[in-house]
This record gives sequence, C-alpha cells and structure tokens, in this order.
Amino acid sequence: MSISADERRAKILAEVQKLGSVRVVELAERLGLPAVTVRRDVAALAESGMVRRSHGSVSVTTGRDDQAADGPALGLLVPSVGQYFDEVIAGARDAAGRAGTHLVLGISSYEASVDQAQVEQLLKSGVEGLLLAPNWLPSDRPGEQEWVKELPVPAVLVERRPALGSPAAELDSASSDHHHGVLVALRHLSALGWERITLVARRDTWTAHQVRDGYIEGCELLGLSAEPVIDSISPKTDAKTVADRLAEACARGVRAALVHNDQDAIQLLPLLRARGLRVPEDLSVVSYDDVFAALGAPPLTAVAPPKKAVGAEAVGLLLRRMASSAAASVPVQHVQLLPELTVRESCGAAAG
Repeated sequence: MSISADERRAKILAEVQKLGSVRVVELAERLGLPAVTVRRDVAALAESGMVRRSHGSVSVTTGRDDQAADGPALGLLVPSVGQYFDEVIAGARDAAGRAGTHLVLGISSYEASVDQAQVEQLLKSGVEGLLLAPNWLPSDRPGEQEWVKELPVPAVLVERRPALGSPAAELDSASSDHHHGVLVALRHLSALGWERITLVARRDTWTAHQVRDGYIEGCELLGLSAEPVIDSISPKTDAKTVADRLAEACARGVRAALVHNDQDAIQLLPLLRARGLRVPEDLSVVSYDDVFAALGAPPLTAVAPPKKAVGAEAVGLLLRRMASSAAASVPVQHVQLLPELTVRESCGAAAG
C-alpha cells in the first residue's frame, strides 16, 4: 500500500534523527523506498531546514544558526512535514535561532493517538518548553485533551485556538484567524458580483473545521446564502466525485468556490475542464493555504495564513512563558494573526 509524502518524510526524518547521519542510498534501503523518491523528499526536508544534505549523505540539524546556540531546546510537535507546516516550522526555527535556542521536532502524522507519545519522546530528549500543534477535532471525546494539563514544562499551542473552558484554554496560543481568512475570500468573490459561493472543504483537520465554521459566519456577515458544503477529497470521497458535485452546484447557479486546500483545488482544475467548466470563465476559484496555489493552471487566487509568523510568534510566547514561569501574574495570551489574499488568475480579476 502506498503512503503519502507526509508519511514518507516523517519516516525519513525519524530515521535520520535516530542515526544522526546516513547516506541517502542506505536510507532508501532501510526504509524500503526508491532512492529517487528519498532524494526528492530529503531535498524538500533540507529546504525547510529539517535535515542537512552533504555529498550524498543526510544528517540531523539542530535548527541553530551558524553559531552554536547555548540556550534551551524547544520541542515542536506538528502533524506533518511538507506543505502547510513546513512554513510554520521554518518560522519557529528562525525565531529560535535568533534567540539562541534550538528546536527538536516531533511528528504525529495526523494521528491524535500519537500526540502524547511524541510529546513524551520530546520530553525525554531534554526539551525545556513545548510548541504543540496536536490533532484535535470538534468530535474529540471529553477528556482527550486533559493530558496538556499535566505537562511538566511550559507549553504553547501552535495553529490551534483552544475552546473556551477546555483543558487547553489556560495555555498560551498563536494561530491564524481562519474565520478572517474565509471572510476575506468571500468578500473578494462577492465584490466580483457573485452571490452564490460554495465551499469545498475537508473534515479531517482542525483548520478544515475552522474554515467550515468561518464560511457560515462569513456568509451571514456579508448577507450571502450559505450553499451546502461539498465534502472534499477523503478516503470515502475521491476527486472525481467532488468534481461531479461541484459541477452539479454550478448547474444550480453557483459561480464561485472556495476550496480548502491548495492540493485539492489543483486536483480539481483538470477534472472541472473535463466536465465543460472553465476556470475562471464559468467558475471563479479561490484556494485556502497558498502553499503552491501559484502553480495551478490557471494560477489560483489564494488565502495565505501567516504560517511563518505564527511559528515565530509561538516561539516568542514560549520563551516569555519560560522566563516568567515563576511569575503567576503573567496573563495567558491567545494571539491570532490575520491571513491575507493573493489575487491571481483563477477569479478572472487582475492579479496583484
């Protein structure tokens, strides 16, 4: 059974961290993966600063600047490497380096059951603070977040905004305001004259649920009628089925769509063309994430959460909390940063 790029890169990173340094060919053999695939994944990890490449080998990187960092190690738990969280990691890594600290990375591969185990490993490695992007969903059972209350070191949530009254509500947090991001997209499409705008979105991530909630809220604020949300690509729904449902919505008068995320939006473009729908002539499309939206055909207008800035802000909050851990009077901060819209060709408006 094939595995996703995120899963491959998580396995590669874990193996490199275990070995310290290994030749790429040997790494491919150990993981049972084609060498060309491993080289491509290693290149992506190196570009994000998570490993170091040199003469056919790959080794661990501490995330430090060129000069050694003498400060404490900070643990960073993310659900994946690649795509969205690469930029979050890069922002956190740069901020940690500037502060004389370094990062130790844990990856849970979008499995909530792995979160605690990864955090335990980070704590065993000697980290003195934690940056956490756990795999929390609205469907979580009561008590599944209780473990954050027992952490022995200061912790900050990253790209997660704790629910009021939840166990995590007393933790500092830095996140993108996805409700604002969706509103910006809807306002742009509405300004182009479209009154019927649908949402194509996943259900399997925290961000996806924020986007869904933001869509309902944004439509109400702008006086738009919320269309039925089209469930995006999942183990039970393939891209062709999503394209069929979007084509049916267009037949009912929908003329614009917000798609979460870039990957799903780019997959839909040729499938829509095969169904006689041209973007942007017949359907204006905005994608959410802006990781590689510019590579679509046509290039996609996209909402860009401030991913690097969120990573940097989270490090700042954690270092402040670590420095003042004895001062109970320091208030908890929940910081939200605003996404921006980058206009490209997929809406039919001039790019800028």
